[in-house]
Amino acid sequence: MLKTIRVRTLELGLWFRHGDLYRVLEPGVYRVPNVWPWSRRDHIEVVDTLRPRFSHERLRALVSDQRLASRLTIVDLKDDERALVWIDGRLGAILSSGLHAFWSAPATVEVERYSVDEVRFTHPKIEAILAYPGGSSLLGGLRVDSHERVMLYRDGELVDELGPGLFVYWKGGASITWKSVDLREQVADIQGQEIMTADKVTLRMNLVVTHRVTDAVRAVTEVGDWEQSLYREAQLELRTAVGGRTLEQLLSTKDEVGSQIRNRLSARAAEFGVTVSGVGLRDVILPGDMKVILNEVIVAQKQAEANLIRRREETAAVRSQANTAKLLADNPQLSRLRELEALQEILKGAKTTFVIGSGQGSLGDQMTRLLRSEAESAGA
Repeated sequence: MLKTIRVRTLELGLWFRHGDLYRVLEPGVYRVPNVWPWSRRDHIEVVDTLRPRFSHERLRALVSDQRLASRLTIVDLKDDERALVWIDGRLGAILSSGLHAFWSAPATVEVERYSVDEVRFTHPKIEAILAYPGGSSLLGGLRVDSHERVMLYRDGELVDELGPGLFVYWKGGASITWKSVDLREQVADIQGQEIMTADKVTLRMNLVVTHRVTDAVRAVTEVGDWEQSLYREAQLELRTAVGGRTLEQLLSTKDEVGSQIRNRLSARAAEFGVTVSGVGLRDVILPGDMKVILNEVIVAQKQAEANLIRRREETAAVRSQANTAKLLADNPQLSRLRELEALQEILKGAKTTFVIGSGQGSLGDQMTRLLRSEAESAGA
């Protein structure tokens, strides 16, 4: 009995005998026995060449046969190699180590080989490669923003400083790690510990330090953690500045204290790539009992100032009165005029008749005429 095997266009038949490739069948119709012992000894597999990738459990044995190898693009990758396979100009596969095979026709197959020892993988179609399904298992990457720098380490050794853009690398090679450094201006709140002034007053003072990283490489290589180093140095400079002044000096020269800390801190921060642009004293925190004492001192000072002003005004008033008295004593007419002004002020609003002791008749005659005139007016 015979059976019919049809190999269509763009297909191939693989005739195996005792498990080895016996013949490659071109498109056509084949009639073969379907009885024992032929069916136990021989079998035919039909493969579709429209599927670009050729996979088989005995692939290595098959690609060693020139009858089949001539129809294939064979990619044999070592452990430290990777490959991109482009089929008709489109990404068809991202390959890791091992043996791979693709039909050379009808599609056009192009293979790009790479070594995982290359620190950075670049390609004109990098976005399409990263979007390929399963590509993340073979490729790693990161995007660097415009405000940061990334220090790239290979097996713990700093090998590159990455600027803005996309960085991609092959997985499976050396250990790739990185550390990001923000270049934008930042503000650090420095919490002050308890500090004793020169006059033995214990207080707490907080700082605000404005800074930015200007040398990213030094920031990650000179110190273990540049932020902690800046924080620690700021605390030490604050303690030095406060400990050398009395409380009164500290409160009256806060700007000078800030300038001193900034100058000293800037010199130290520059050693690990950080520029300090400003230092401000934000809070001065005193113990509760010291606040009461300080308030009492301020009240006493203000009271003394008020008493001084009051005495100064009283002295000025007495001096003015003494000058006026001397002027009146030297000028009797002016003294008389002053008396009349005082009398006018006293009698303001009252109905009053003035009798002046000069003119016709005596003062008694004038009084008599005045009384008579009033009596006549009353009788009328």
